[in-house]
Amino acid sequence: MPSLKAIRRRIGSVKNTQKITKAMKLVAAARLRRATQRITELRPYAKKVAEVLRAVVAKVDTGDADKPPHPLLVDRPERKKAYVLLITSDRGLAGAFNSNAIRAGERRKKELLEQGFEDVKFVTIGRKGRDHLRRRSEVVAHDHTGATERPDKRAPEIARELMDEFIDGTIDQLDIVFTEFRSAVTQNIRVETVLPVTLDKGADGAAGGADGSDGGGTEYLFEPDKDALLERLLPMYVETTLYRAILDSLASEHGARMTAMDNATRNAKEMISSLTLEYNRARQAAITKELMEIIGGAEALKG
Repeated sequence: MPSLKAIRRRIGSVKNTQKITKAMKLVAAARLRRATQRITELRPYAKKVAEVLRAVVAKVDTGDADKPPHPLLVDRPERKKAYVLLITSDRGLAGAFNSNAIRAGERRKKELLEQGFEDVKFVTIGRKGRDHLRRRSEVVAHDHTGATERPDKRAPEIARELMDEFIDGTIDQLDIVFTEFRSAVTQNIRVETVLPVTLDKGADGAAGGADGSDGGGTEYLFEPDKDALLERLLPMYVETTLYRAILDSLASEHGARMTAMDNATRNAKEMISSLTLEYNRARQAAITKELMEIIGGAEALKG
């Protein structure tokens, strides 16, 4: 049985750990509230951008069938090169948040190779995904750390870089793997093909109308002309999609960390109770042993 001093030292260590995990839970909860507000405000905007873009694309396609499509809409018949954009966090202590996203990214790469792609590389946002893939000797074409600190600035930069590579033929497809935020305890892994841009159906599953409507009865009057709108809306759509994925992942990270730290705090409390019980038993045994020695010594003196 461990000594009383060792047990006391361990109880103190667990109490200090409990203070840290409790503080981290509170910090994660505060950040989660801000991140939830941002993603909640962005989703309606992202949905409307997709609706308007579907209407413009449908009108352009039907109005001038001989005109070549916008480069971001080109679906190349032979897709050989692809990027898998994996979004993880820069920090740990978030439960299974990073490992789930990494497994999904590796699974997506395997699926693309099975579909006939010859060259599939990773692009990472977040230090955890990058470090894991490099340990596995995976090819990371681009890595971006700190993007979650300023997603409103970094998302357009990363999106433009990837769009340029798609247009010049460096890649034929871009998939994003991220964690979609549902609640503090529920996050879902999502895989979306971003390039080439496909807008057959919106987020609600409604197809866009060929008459310039969004599929829900809304008709749009285009000003300026549709080609100019398409030139502006397509990059905006890709940037918004990436920005939404980063914000979803950021909110999911804080939710997962808050849950993990809450579980760690409860586990520390249970461990402290168990160690306190062990300490009391050891203390009682020590007292009993001392009493027995005193009684034994007194009996020996009598004899």
